[in-house]
Parts: sequence; structure tokens; C-alpha cells
Amino acid sequence: MAQKYDITMKNIFSDMADDIMSYFLGLQYTKIDELNIEFARVERRDSDMIFKCTTDKGNVAVHIEFQSENDGKMPYRMLRYSLEIMEKHNLLPYQIVIYIGKDNANMKNSLNFDFGEQNTLDYKYRIINVGDIKYTDVVGTDYYDLYSLLPLMDKNRRKEEGEKYLERCVEAIKDIPLDINKKKDIAFKAEILSGIVFKKEVIEKVFLEVVKMFRIEESETYKMIIEKGAKEEKIAIAKKLLKEGMDIDRIAKITELSKEEIKKLMN
Repeated sequence: MAQKYDITMKNIFSDMADDIMSYFLGLQYTKIDELNIEFARVERRDSDMIFKCTTDKGNVAVHIEFQSENDGKMPYRMLRYSLEIMEKHNLLPYQIVIYIGKDNANMKNSLNFDFGEQNTLDYKYRIINVGDIKYTDVVGTDYYDLYSLLPLMDKNRRKEEGEKYLERCVEAIKDIPLDINKKKDIAFKAEILSGIVFKKEVIEKVFLEVVKMFRIEESETYKMIIEKGAKEEKIAIAKKLLKEGMDIDRIAKITELSKEEIKKLMN
């Protein structure tokens, strides 16, 4: 069961990698390849994501680790991971832990000691608590894959609004200007991740409505209504342009209506 859970989580987060590196890290990069490292000397974790990227400072290995619980030994694990990356791929690791837990993040992000001039360690990595990210900071951006994380964001607002907050997240996903299959994928991931902070009955109630909406959007009747509305809007624009004296060829190019359709509007 644990292995199956790991695979599921990797699938959930794999599509977010680009948005995470751009939005969270502000990293200017070109992704070259995904590095499939099985950490032989440490516990195997299939949810780790490691990408070889080129940046203005040279090639690096961006290592993204998702954590749903506080782990007091996290710095030791991350240091071992960094050493594995450097040894196997001769790349400097750029490491980040994305904390998606219900409780407050309470983990150290460093290891250091100083036992004389030639016996020192100063190791650090980034921890980002998704709960500290504001809902309004993400909604309205085009980082659409991050919308799957909305139910875990804005911890204070989420606690104040409860079920209403989850409904707000679902509405935001429904309004994404993407095709329905991509929206369904984002909603599915959001539903799974909601289980970390919301009760099962609340999740089922809220996401039942979005499933119904997606079914409506997939229906032929809905598609016909949308297409009809778009056609009527084009006709209204064409009529206005005709009144302004624009020639038929230009109107056809702007509205994508046929010349015959536009000529009929002149009568």
C-alpha cells in the first residue's frame, strides 16, 4: 500500500514541477532531463523529483521533496540526498522541501557545526510551507497546475471559512481557461490533496458539484449553447462593423464569418 501511495503522489506532483520551479523558486532555467535516482544508501522515496537544469549559473540538479508531516531528521535526509546527487551526477543540488501538512511546519532547514578551522559544516536548503501562501497570490495567475494545491493554501483563511474555502478553490479550478480534460485532472489532484486538511464528507459534498459541472460541460447540448452564443456574438460584431462602413473582406477576417453570411446581414 505504501508503494502504491508513493506512486500516486509522484503522479500528482509531476505536472507541477515546472510551475513550482518558476513560481516558488523564481528560477530562470531550461529543464534538460529528469534524473531517476534511487537513493541506494538511504530510504527509497519514489515521490522525490530531481531535474537536471541549466541556469545562468550553470547546470544544477533541482531536487523537490514533498513532505506532509514534520520530520525532525529531515536535514540529515536532505544532506544524504545532496551527496548522492553530487556523487552520481557531478551536479550542484538546488534543494527545496514543499511542506503540505495540516500542522504548522516545524522542521529545521540546516545542519552546521564548527569544530575547528578544518572541521566545519554549513548546509542549508529551502522549506516552503504551502499553508503560508495566499489564495489570492495564485488565483489569477497562469500557474494552473498549482491550483491543485489551493485547498492546502492560505491556512488562516481556510480555518476561518472551512467548507466555503474549499468551494472557493473548486470554483477557481472550474474557471481555469483550459480544456475540460486538463481541468478534470487538476480537480482530481485537488480532491486527493484536500484529504490532508478537510474531512471526507466535506470533500465529497464539494467535489460532487464540480463533477456535475464537468458532465454538463461535456454534454453536446452545452457545447451547442456555447457555439451558438459565440456565433451570435460574431454576428453582432459584423453588424456593427458594417454600419461603420468596413468592407466585407476585412469583416470576414475579423469575425471568421463567411462572406455570404455577412452579405445576408446587409439586407
